[in-house]
Amino acid sequence: MINKAIHSVEAERVKKMKKRASQIMTKKVVSVRPGDEVEKAARLLLEHKISGLPVVDEENRVVGMISEGDLVLRAKEVKAPAFSEILGGVIFLESQKRFFEELKKTIALSVGELMTHKVYMVGEEATLEQIATMMSAKGINRVPVVDKDNKLLGIVTRQDIIKHL
Repeated sequence: MINKAIHSVEAERVKKMKKRASQIMTKKVVSVRPGDEVEKAARLLLEHKISGLPVVDEENRVVGMISEGDLVLRAKEVKAPAFSEILGGVIFLESQKRFFEELKKTIALSVGELMTHKVYMVGEEATLEQIATMMSAKGINRVPVVDKDNKLLGIVTRQDIIKHL
């Protein structure tokens, strides 16, 4: 009797894990374009009570993501890399690249300047289990669902996954 109950619970769990992105995604996705002002992205995040937005081009292809975390970076203090002066020359002890990247994000005016360019995406056939595994492994909170041309179809967030567990 107990074994039957355990098998029943396990079968139900497996069934839930096999749900497809197309079944669990949010279809009405709020998005922005690279040329939009950062303030527009911030306003949309607040108005829609969401924490991130896909960035799409004119053909609705996903080209980036912008999140609350990206916006918080704008308020961060940017520290110049440590350096040492020797015989009238300057030797940097830390990466100048990191400094310039942080500086660019701090003064960004457009979404394209602030967005994260590396976006993890899935197709409609990805399973809940695959998406949850990716989100956990990559430390991301949302995954755009795209077609074969990377055109935005929907988005799966942590909340969508929790709803379907």
